[in-house]
Amino acid sequence: MQPSSSTKLLFREILLAGGMIAVLIAALYAHTQSMPPLVVVESSSMVHDSEGEVGSIDAGDLVLVHKSSFENIVTFAEATDPTNPYFGHESHGMEGDVVIYKKNGESSTTPIIHRAILRVVPNEVYPASPNGTCLDGGSFDSEWSINGTHGACILTWDVPGTNVVNQSTINISFDGTDAAYYDCKRFVHPGVEAYLVVHEWTPEHSGLLTLGDANKCSVDQGSSAVIGSSGLRSVDGATIGPVQESWLVGRAGGEIPWLGAVKLMVSGSGPGLEYVPSSSIMYLFVCIGAILLFPMAADPLIRRIFETSPESIQAQQEKAFLVALGVDEEE
Repeated sequence: MQPSSSTKLLFREILLAGGMIAVLIAALYAHTQSMPPLVVVESSSMVHDSEGEVGSIDAGDLVLVHKSSFENIVTFAEATDPTNPYFGHESHGMEGDVVIYKKNGESSTTPIIHRAILRVVPNEVYPASPNGTCLDGGSFDSEWSINGTHGACILTWDVPGTNVVNQSTINISFDGTDAAYYDCKRFVHPGVEAYLVVHEWTPEHSGLLTLGDANKCSVDQGSSAVIGSSGLRSVDGATIGPVQESWLVGRAGGEIPWLGAVKLMVSGSGPGLEYVPSSSIMYLFVCIGAILLFPMAADPLIRRIFETSPESIQAQQEKAFLVALGVDEEE
C-alpha cells in the first residue's frame, strides 16, 4: 500500500522540523564551541530580584555556555581593580564572569553556575614527592605543573586584583578600601560584616573562589574561606575546593529568559518550578501564546500584501484576459 499524501506531508513536516532543530543546535555550537551549548538554571542562587529580572540569571532561564580557557575567566576582584586590564568587565548584572563548573570535578551531579570572585595563584612552589605528599609543608596541587610536570606543593599565594602577594594565608576585606566593595545583602549584627571577608584561608589548591549572587556571601568553598559559609558539598560529603580548570564546563554567556521553565515543568527530577519566579511563568505563557497566535494574525496580512502587489495584480489581469479570449490556462 502506498502512503497517502497526508502521511507524506506529515513525514515531510517532521523531517523539516528535525532539520531546523539540528541547524539551530549546530549554529549554537559554532557560536559557543561547547556541547551542550545551553543549560537550564534550576535554583535561585543567582537572582537579583525575587520577581525576576532580564539581564541577571533566574531559575527557568536558558544560559549559553561558552567554551573558555581558564586564564580568560575574569574574576570580581580583577574586574573591580582599577589597575587591572579587565577593570569594568561585567556579566549578568555584576562585575566578573559567571562560570559553570562541576563540584570537585564530579560528572554525576548537576553543574553549578556561580560568579568567580577571586583567583588563587601559586607563588612559592616546589615539586611534590612521587606519591603526592609535601615533605616540606604546603598544599598539594595535582594540576599545577613545574617544568611541565604536574604535581606541586604550594607554600605561598597571589590573588590577582588585590594586594595579596606571596602570602601563606589569604586575608581580604571587600570593604571598598582593601578591595572593591562586595555587598553581602544580609542582616548585619555585631561580629558580622556587611561585606565579603576572606579570613585566614589556606586554599587546598589553586583555582577560583565562587559565590552565588543571592547567597549572602556564603561562598561555595565553605567556612575555611569565609566565616559562616555553609559551602557546597560533593557526593561524598566533602566541601569543595577552589574551582580548578578540569572542573570548568564553560563561561556563562547570554541568557534566553523563561523558556527553560518548560524543561523544569516536565522533568521528573530536580526542584521543578519551585524557584522559578511567578513573573517568569506568566511571561513564558505569554511568549507561547504569541508564538501560537502569530501565524493566525500574520496570515491575513501577508495575503493582503501579496494580493495588492504589482505582480499579483498583473497575474489577475492576465488571467482575466485569457478568460475573455476563452483560452484555457493549462493549454
